[in-house]
Amino acid sequence: MPPRVSSGQKRKPPRRDAKKQSIFLNIPYDNAFENLFLAYIAGISAFGLIPRAAIEIPFGRQRLDRILSLMRESDYSLHDLSRVQLDRKRPRTPRFNMPFELGLAIALQRGSRSSHAWIVCESVRDRMEKSLSDLKGTDASIHDGTIRGLFRELGSIFVRELRQPSVDEMMAIYRVLRANFAGTLRRAGASSPYNARTFRDLCVLASAAADQLLRASLR
Repeated sequence: MPPRVSSGQKRKPPRRDAKKQSIFLNIPYDNAFENLFLAYIAGISAFGLIPRAAIEIPFGRQRLDRILSLMRESDYSLHDLSRVQLDRKRPRTPRFNMPFELGLAIALQRGSRSSHAWIVCESVRDRMEKSLSDLKGTDASIHDGTIRGLFRELGSIFVRELRQPSVDEMMAIYRVLRANFAGTLRRAGASSPYNARTFRDLCVLASAAADQLLRASLR
């Protein structure tokens, strides 16, 4: 699990030469998850972390190798297991990508990258003990499927010395993304946020808003 430090210490501006840590996002890519997708980008950026995701990687024969490479490059991986129901499209199937990539992250942490920290999120309490019983004893962060619930859980996961944003501060960054969302899609010629160009542009927006918020809080 991620290292924790006291949140009561006085905030100091981050060193400009400090390397930003990154976090691999393992989340469902569907329309119903759009608000939480933006919330993950906003919340992670608020902590000074860099979001990474498989949507950065083009489909092809080397996709799995590149996902593993992206995980290895990331200090953390965050796995949202809230999509366990069958989809509506025939043949109706559950979503296996999220638990599969969680398994890859656990193997990575147990093997070549022992410093990698993986975190599990869910929307329903106690459901993971049924859907993935091998993880019994692992505490999932339950966000209740809401934006504020996710920000609350991120605040508990990442207790940091330099940047410890409040739920309201994370919400302010989310509102920046939401206000610029349509324009970001239009510039990318996209109808969905789940593509490499849109994801990159949203991350840049969130990082800029987070840095501006941090500068204001240090005045």
